[in-house]
Amino acid sequence: MPVGSFKVQDAASPIASQHALDWLNFFLAALLMGFGPFISVHLADWGWTPEGIGLVLTVSGLAGLVAQIPAGELIDMVGSKRALIGAGTAAAALALLLFGLRLDYPSVITAALIQGVAGSMLGPAIAAISLGLVGHDALPERLGRNQRFASIGGLVMAAVFGFVGFLLSTRDIFVLSAALWIPLLLALLRIHPADVHFGRSCGAPDHDTANPPRASRTSLFKDHRLLTFAVCLFLFQLANASLLSQLSQTLAHAEGHSSSLIVSALVVGPQIVVALLAPWAGRAAASWGRRPLLVIGLAAVPIRSALFVLTIDPTALVAVQLLDGLSGATLGVLTALVVADLTAGTGRFNLAQGLVGTLSGIGASLSTSLSGFTVQTFGQTAGLLSVTAVGLLAVAVVLAFMPETKPPSRTQAHHDTARRQERNLEPAAIINTTGRRLIWFRQRLWS
Repeated sequence: MPVGSFKVQDAASPIASQHALDWLNFFLAALLMGFGPFISVHLADWGWTPEGIGLVLTVSGLAGLVAQIPAGELIDMVGSKRALIGAGTAAAALALLLFGLRLDYPSVITAALIQGVAGSMLGPAIAAISLGLVGHDALPERLGRNQRFASIGGLVMAAVFGFVGFLLSTRDIFVLSAALWIPLLLALLRIHPADVHFGRSCGAPDHDTANPPRASRTSLFKDHRLLTFAVCLFLFQLANASLLSQLSQTLAHAEGHSSSLIVSALVVGPQIVVALLAPWAGRAAASWGRRPLLVIGLAAVPIRSALFVLTIDPTALVAVQLLDGLSGATLGVLTALVVADLTAGTGRFNLAQGLVGTLSGIGASLSTSLSGFTVQTFGQTAGLLSVTAVGLLAVAVVLAFMPETKPPSRTQAHHDTARRQERNLEPAAIINTTGRRLIWFRQRLWS
């Protein structure tokens, strides 16, 4: 079956499972928030050197990159996506406990490896459950809800963890974060297995067997649309991943002690925007199409970096940084949605997610080192302008090479099929069809 073939066969899922998926996204983001900047703060508090902390973060990142494609293949093959999420979140909780309770080198490195591998599986598995639960037609709005609840969960727990670290210790942050696995598991168990259509969850909507027909793996690498989309996300991460880091360094020199408060606003503000805009992004993707929204999300990066060159006023910086929330809301919805569009009917939805995620992760990994070299060699302004150039390149790639991937509506698809059939009629059949229409018109005229 060719990559990108599409057949509409979507159904509304029971409402209880959808509400449970809302809370699953909330608690998963809350749990994963424990892996954020708190790891660096915790290890630094207990005497780890910057080189050692950097090694831990690198090990985690590399483990996640290596596991992306195998994790996608596994999600496509395993019937129970809930079991994968349960196992992945249990592993993440174990990693959090290791970070919190053990500070010896082998334990911390082991925790970093577990974190990287588990993290590579959880996001795609949530997208697979979403697709299996609501189907392709309802997927844009479902992904918008996922993004909203994940943003709220991350925001709430970031604030809670900040107070816990201030009042108690950074070690307690990881223990509390691991304890979130219990409400997460309860939400996961409330998603009824019968509501998650196996065929839809891997991009094979016509099949609900353990081994639906699948397109060849090489067909994914031959689909120029999928590769173009992956390149766009690679360029986006190459530009975006280091932007906040560059800005933080500028603020550290300009604002001194108050820079940490400003950086917190730079992180929290966009997350609030994501929570507000994510449902709109899902609806817009369904009505406008994917391509216009993709251009908007990508264009926010070069606009931000260009404006950052013009000012170091904290209020203006926080206002400009809100554009990052626009990118987060749009691309958070579109990443899984465009992959679902391009792999509909192939049975390779999650493998394709792994491929796109790998290239995106490579872009993020290269971003900080390349931007650091640019800033060190040519200065802060050159670093921001290089981000602007890469961001504009991502937009240009979309405009030049990326087609619209939104499938036709049922009515439009039926109309287009009828027109194609009519165009393909043999001459004799066309004459007969025209004659029948003339007879019908004459009868209507004289009746």
